[in-house]
Order: sequence, then structure tokens, then C-alpha cells
Amino acid sequence: MLSMDARDLIDDLAEVLVVPSFTRLGFGLRRHLYGWPEAESYPMAGRTVVLTGPTSGLGRAAAGSFARMGANLVLVGRDAGRLERTRADLLAETPGVEATTVVADMASLASVRSAAAEILDRLPRLDVIVDNAGTMLPTREVSPEGFERTFATTVLGPFVLVARLLPRLVASPDARLVAVTSGGMYTQSLPLDDLGYERGDYNGALAYARAKRAQVALVREWARRLRGAGVVANAMHPGWADTPGLEASLPGFAKVVGSQLRSAAEGVDTMLWLAAAPDARSSTGRLFLDRRARPFDRVPGTRLSATARATLWDSVVQLTSEPDPTSEP
Repeated sequence: MLSMDARDLIDDLAEVLVVPSFTRLGFGLRRHLYGWPEAESYPMAGRTVVLTGPTSGLGRAAAGSFARMGANLVLVGRDAGRLERTRADLLAETPGVEATTVVADMASLASVRSAAAEILDRLPRLDVIVDNAGTMLPTREVSPEGFERTFATTVLGPFVLVARLLPRLVASPDARLVAVTSGGMYTQSLPLDDLGYERGDYNGALAYARAKRAQVALVREWARRLRGAGVVANAMHPGWADTPGLEASLPGFAKVVGSQLRSAAEGVDTMLWLAAAPDARSSTGRLFLDRRARPFDRVPGTRLSATARATLWDSVVQLTSEPDPTSEP
């Protein structure tokens, strides 16, 4: 039997090498090393989960798992038809599941505000928000309010949603915020003076990576600012998972990694753990892969200082025209 130190050493070595860590090999290695209980073994009966991007890929896998764990689900997506089909499928798979659909385009701040008002009106309790929606675009597009769409979908819209739902979330005895990021964010710095990617030739993959780095920085700010309010806020990345989004956005990468891509179920394991496991409440403001906290930075020059993260927070507050949700009244 390996000691915990030996297991951690093996895990850390895989993490440093990246390729085995992010593939299904890394997931299988860690599950074997640590003997995890199945993520769906953590009960969520009576708890309400708001999940964005629930109709395909990681979001759809998570929705099915949360339903089987007994959670009440609020499915937030921009396509009403796909939301209703997802809800019907969940009811067929898990009879009796409580699933509410709310239409929102996360790139549209007006749409997000309307969705938040609907959620507050319909749901008396809120325990977990999972920020999962994302987009990668081949050309630069703008949101209805004129923001670069990837940044609006990944950063501005989720900020407004959490800000508007925060009073209900804080009232939960076990409040959690989980942001689903991407390992690609490790490769990019975040130019605070060009959050809308207005300078230089637009690159969809870089815009996505920048937005994900901003997302993780804001999770750290949410955690710091809400520490006294009892809200646990963490980010996770799923590794390299086989999803329709990956195939559509990065077909060459998906082909190269091939059979070593993780399944969607493997990709969402840590998301479920962060949302439900009692021991996941012991850390806040961290980035997780496979149920262990990982470094925020890998490439020199990409690190955001505490001052830079606070500046980003202030910029997002200004761009969204939201009152600072963590300011004292």
C-alpha cells in the first residue's frame, strides 16, 4: 500500500508532464491511487443546482449525474427547444427529478438579468451555481451590448448571473460556486487593457483561453470577497474531454489525442465532487483537476497578481453596470 505522500508524488509527476495528466490516463491513475468514491454517491436531495450550458457535452453529462444524485435542477441555456428536450430526457432517465428550464443567452446581459429574475421568482432555494456555458468562435463577434462575444459569454454574463442570484445563494447552509474552465487558459496572459480583443488579429482559441483565465481570476475574487459569507467558490478544468464542442472547435487536436480523450463523465467528475462532497468545502478560491488543487499558472508571464485580479473585478463591474455584489451596503 502506497503512502499518501507517495501517491501525491506520482500524481504531481503526472501533472507536471501535462499529457498523461489531462488525458483519460490521468483520470484512471488518480482514481486508482486515491480510491475515490463515485461522484454520484454524494447525495444532493433537497439541494438546488443552477447549471448553465446543460444541453450537450459536459453540461449534459453533469445534468444527468445531478439528477441521479437527487438534486433539483435549474437548466439555463439559450435554446428553448433543446432545453425542453434535455428536461424530457432527464425525466425519462430519472423519473421524479425536479428540473426547471430557464432561457438565457449568457452573452446578453439583458437576457441574463431576465433569467436571474425568473430563477429568483420560481425557486425559493439555491445551493449551487455551476458556470459551465462557453463558446469558441472562429471570427470576432459582438454581443447585443457590444462586447466581444466569447468574453461576454464566459465572463460578463456569468458575473451578472452570480451577482443577481447571490442573496439567495448566501442563504444556503452549503453554498457553492463552481466554474468550469479549460487547461488552455494556462497558455495565455490576460491583457487588462484589451479585454474585448480589439487589438491585433482575432484568434478564437486565444480569445477563449484569455476569457477562461479571466474566469478563474474572478473565481479567486469571489472566494476572497465571500469568505465571510460562507460561500465556497472554486474552478475546475475537466482535462481533455471528448465533447461536441471540442470536435467542432479544435478538430485537429481531437484527432491527435484520439482515444485518450476523457469521456464526458470523466470530465465532469471533479465538478460533481466540488458541488456535492463534504470534503470539497475545505478549500475555496482554488483550481482543481481530478479532485486535487492545482497551480493557477504554468507559463512565465501569465500570472495575474492580486492587484491585477482586483483591477479585473472592478473592470467587470464597470462593464456590466452591476453594483458591486460584494460591497457593504
